[in-house]
Amino acid sequence: MNDHVMELTIGLTTTLWTMPEWVGTLFSVAMGIGLAAACGLRVFLPLFIASVLAHFGVGGIGLSEDFGWMAEWPVMVALGVATAIELLAYYIPVIDHALDAVAVPLSTVAGTVAAMSTFLDLPPLLSWGLALIAGGGLAGLVSTGTAATRVASTVKTAGLGNPVLATVETVGALLLSMLAWFAPLIALVVVVVLLVPVVRLVVRYRRRRTS
Repeated sequence: MNDHVMELTIGLTTTLWTMPEWVGTLFSVAMGIGLAAACGLRVFLPLFIASVLAHFGVGGIGLSEDFGWMAEWPVMVALGVATAIELLAYYIPVIDHALDAVAVPLSTVAGTVAAMSTFLDLPPLLSWGLALIAGGGLAGLVSTGTAATRVASTVKTAGLGNPVLATVETVGALLLSMLAWFAPLIALVVVVVLLVPVVRLVVRYRRRRTS
């Protein structure tokens, strides 16, 4: 009798604590979208953070098997160097605007890679489609929004406010990357909430450029 009760208890506990496959997939998609959005703020920082955390096995769902190479030392060092150069470059006048010119296509690629690197248990075609649209598209949209904000900052503050803006963007990319890794669903909610003002900013920016 006692053995039977113990077996039932163990079975119930296992059922409660075993995460269904779809939940893991949902978490991986949310994490990928969060990292992709962060790539719109800083191209290399989210990839570097994911590389370091995956290399040392710190929290999160981790990277998919096909993207395990991102956690290897050479890639991690290369991403670290690229991140340092990018962060410093945004504090140099004129160069920050030059970076914005190439940041949109670069962030689109980075966002696609970041999203694809975390997706689990999805068909390849669906994974790449979702990574391109929700990952690369979102990163490109956010990057366009930051470029528009920098233009406005340059006009209103003669460029004096740009270093402050660069710092806010870097901190935002860092926090969103960490949130995506450790609390992906919360990161997804944050991205969805911020998506509306970003879209409005981009629309206004494009209207002014065409007018």
